Amino acid sequence: MATQELMSKPPQNGTPPHRTPTQTERRGTRRCKITQLMRIRPSDPEKEHFEDLRGTMSVSPTGVYFQTSEAGYEIGMRLFVTMPYTQGVGSMSREYLAEVVRVEAKANGMTGIGFKILMEMGMQTNHSYGFSTFEK
Repeated sequence: MATQELMSKPPQNGTPPHRTPTQTERRGTRRCKITQLMRIRPSDPEKEHFEDLRGTMSVSPTGVYFQTSEAGYEIGMRLFVTMPYTQGVGSMSREYLAEVVRVEAKANGMTGIGFKILMEMGMQTNHSYGFSTFEK
C-alpha cells in the first residue's frame, strides 16, 4: 500500500513531472541490431543495374534497414536480396523479393534504406515427386 501511495503522490512542488511525448511505434515486429552481409540488386530489368554488398544495421522477420552510398534506390523499388550473403558453395544464403519503403539522407553522407521482405525466392526443398521412400 505504501508503494502505491509513493507512486501516485505528486512531487513536492505540486507540478507533475515533465514527460516527453512518445512517437507511436508503427512496426509490427521487434528489430534486432545485427550485422549480416547481403547482396542487393534491382529486380526490374528497366532500372539501371547495380549490385550493392552491404551489412544490415537492423533486422526483423519482415524487414531490413541498412546504409549505402549507392544512389539508385527509390521508394517502391523492388529488389532481389540475398542474405546472409557468402560466395561459398555450401552457403546458407537465401534470396528474397523485397520492396524499398524508406529512403533517408544521413548526416554522414550515406543513405539509409529500409525494405520489407515480400517473399522468399527459389525452390522449396520439401517437394514430393509421386513416390515414397518408406517400405510397406
